Amino acid sequence: MIDPELLGRLIDRHAPALELYARQWCGSAEDVVQEAFVRLAVLETTPENPVAWLFRVVRNGAVNAGIASRRRKRHEEAAAANGPAWFQPDAGSEFDPDIVQVTLASLPIEQREVIVAHLWGGLSFQEIAELVHTSRSSVHRRYQAGIVTLRELMGVSCPARSNPKDPTNPA
Repeated sequence: MIDPELLGRLIDRHAPALELYARQWCGSAEDVVQEAFVRLAVLETTPENPVAWLFRVVRNGAVNAGIASRRRKRHEEAAAANGPAWFQPDAGSEFDPDIVQVTLASLPIEQREVIVAHLWGGLSFQEIAELVHTSRSSVHRRYQAGIVTLRELMGVSCPARSNPKDPTNPA
């Protein structure tokens, strides 16, 4: 095992350079460098040249992380392109489903999940509260704030609508 003082000096002296080096290949440079230091710390024998060893391990880890990230992004983009749209076009609707989808996606996740669970999932505010481990009143506030934001972003006035499934309905 490596001497803890040597490990500390290596981290202090070389971690920033190793992170910069790793950024050439991946966006998770800090994680790659941390993993390299962890691997160094658990080696039974210290490498003859620990700095060169760290650079080699960081390079290999960063290249692998970059490949994995690009592969994951390609798979996600392919899945999104082939996935169903959130909304099906409705000939009588005044809303463009693509605009509604983008607008809904721009909401904070806390508001978006409540709106989707309530309007499209049919869950009550109490059921959503149990799902997200918060109070019913917090869920209701998130829902109301999300609906107000949706209206503002879509340029919709605030008159009450008769359809409770309409995302612009205040109910």
